[in-house]
Amino acid sequence: MIRRPPRSTQGVSSAASDVYKRQDITNVVEMDWWEEQEFEVWKIHAVPVQHWSGRSLWDRNQVLWAGWVLEHPKFRFFFAGDTGYSKDFINLGKKFDGFDLAAIPIGAYEPRWFMKQSHINPEESVRIHQDINSRYSVAIHWGTFLFTDEPVDEPPQRLKNALAKKSIPNERFFLMQHGETRSLKFLLR
Repeated sequence: MIRRPPRSTQGVSSAASDVYKRQDITNVVEMDWWEEQEFEVWKIHAVPVQHWSGRSLWDRNQVLWAGWVLEHPKFRFFFAGDTGYSKDFINLGKKFDGFDLAAIPIGAYEPRWFMKQSHINPEESVRIHQDINSRYSVAIHWGTFLFTDEPVDEPPQRLKNALAKKSIPNERFFLMQHGETRSLKFLLR
């Protein structure tokens, strides 16, 4: 089980703060899980997902990892980022009453004994799609880097099979090729 790190009371952690300062980035807001910020017509929520944090050998789990919900009056979007499967997704579905679009990872999941806590497989991706009640989902986090044991072309095929087993049309949880663009205007309420 991955434990939640303590929340920093000083804003951005010192390691992250130093990185931002070196880049002259000063408009940074740290958020805890379930906190929200408003930016113009958008409401941005930091939400819990299951992973770990760290950029070096010495800063493991010193700051939170998070998924993100972006709400607009005509659109609600969920970005899962890296995540293992957890009950957090059922809770997200209940709290937000569904999403218009979700970006859900489908790759980097083998070997399961090692990756299960921090990366979902395509079957779990479909489960998250259902748990959060997403109208549409787009597959992310696959086929770019070979750093796990599954073949690079396996995640899309397993996603297709998992969708078929749940009678979910492929267009409801779609896959885009690297570099592909597509209009999503049909998602606006």
